[in-house]
Amino acid sequence: MKFRILVILAFFSSFNLFAQKVTVVSPDKKINIGLFNTKNGESGEWYLKVSYINNGKITEAIPQIMLGLSRADQDFSKELKYLKNSKVTSINENYTALHGKRTNCSNSANETVVAFENPGKAKMNLFIRAYNDGIAFRYEFPEKSGSFVMNDELTTYVIADSTRRWLEKFNPANEALYTSMKDGSIQQDWAYPALFNTQDNACWYLIHEADLNRNYCGTKLSNAADKNKYKTTFPDQWNGRGLGESKPTITLPWKSTWRVVMIGSLADIVESTLVDDVSSPSVVANTDWIKPGIVSWNYWSSNHGTKDYKTVCEFADLAASMGWPYTLLDWEWDAMGNGGNLEDALKYIHSLGVKPLMWYNSGGNHTWVSSTPKDRMLTHENRMEEFAKLKKMGVAGVKIDFFESEKQDMIAYYLDILEDAAKFEMLVYFHGCLVPRGWARTYPHLMTYEGVRGAEWYNNGPEFTTT
Repeated sequence: MKFRILVILAFFSSFNLFAQKVTVVSPDKKINIGLFNTKNGESGEWYLKVSYINNGKITEAIPQIMLGLSRADQDFSKELKYLKNSKVTSINENYTALHGKRTNCSNSANETVVAFENPGKAKMNLFIRAYNDGIAFRYEFPEKSGSFVMNDELTTYVIADSTRRWLEKFNPANEALYTSMKDGSIQQDWAYPALFNTQDNACWYLIHEADLNRNYCGTKLSNAADKNKYKTTFPDQWNGRGLGESKPTITLPWKSTWRVVMIGSLADIVESTLVDDVSSPSVVANTDWIKPGIVSWNYWSSNHGTKDYKTVCEFADLAASMGWPYTLLDWEWDAMGNGGNLEDALKYIHSLGVKPLMWYNSGGNHTWVSSTPKDRMLTHENRMEEFAKLKKMGVAGVKIDFFESEKQDMIAYYLDILEDAAKFEMLVYFHGCLVPRGWARTYPHLMTYEGVRGAEWYNNGPEFTTT
């Protein structure tokens, strides 16, 4: 064992022979992040290298993660000069999750902050963290004022060609199927999260992003230009029916979304809470009203079930008989008939001791879907009026559908909904949406995001029902 430790330490030390500028090692010593210059100099282009050690075996997980940003006013990638880096410090934060993989969570890592300067003397910082279950890094512009269009993010994951990968072709609803591939021969845009397994099967890693806020857009990965280089890529202009800007406008001081890579065994990745760990703490002071629970839902068996009062009652009966706390009235509840209307249905649901949840079309011209009720969540004024009505009717939460885009304006819309819902103690469920970005930690009344090919597809295609 002592010999193995010495070999590992020697391996890490040898990085310095190859101009490794910075090293960050995880608390358990299994994950190593190195910062390198492409020309072994003090200035130019920079990249991260990630290695994984397990049972004395060292695996180069990701040989290069290229770094850099391009603002409309100047570049922060090609001629970055290294200035300094902070002493490696420990991040130790414990928090409680109301729902998810585990109740007691820990945000524990080793971190350094690297300071760069471009030829125009503008500053950019890079935060680098090594966790026991992965890595995280983010960019910072530390200046105190200014607003700029971000032309591009140059973060690019260089993947060895023999690496096995499981990827989903990007679509705004994130409802496609994953494809297993032996290499990068399929070149297109890919959704998060993206799963990889090294050639020797010793290391799995999952690429994602976290702590997305109003000061940026959601991104995806694209290997369209080079089959083994998966570049962080902004939304397409056509998303959201062409509304909104695909390039985000940032306001200084600014920190980017965290770039997150979960690393280890497949079990380590499944059990990881890293996306939530790096995200902002809860902004909801009183969370006593947030009660996770199972929901009965008629849409999976009948696309228009909520138009039928009797079907709604049957699924309320199902929830009551199973001891489930909620039942969901999906789309078209405003057109309910066959023995009763919405008011009748809510009265019946409450009589069973079950709490109703109600569906809404996100509304606006960003979605082509006309299904009702539509537009009631579109503006702050709409939401305040609608949430007040729902609260009075004893409705516990809302399902909001058809977002169609991850542009900056749509990210702001998601967060506006969450903040307004909290004022009325409304649970929120997003559908036809982005995949989790850590918001459930910041807004714990966000119960789930259905950015997945879910059970509704039993009615929409054969892949779930073929044998």
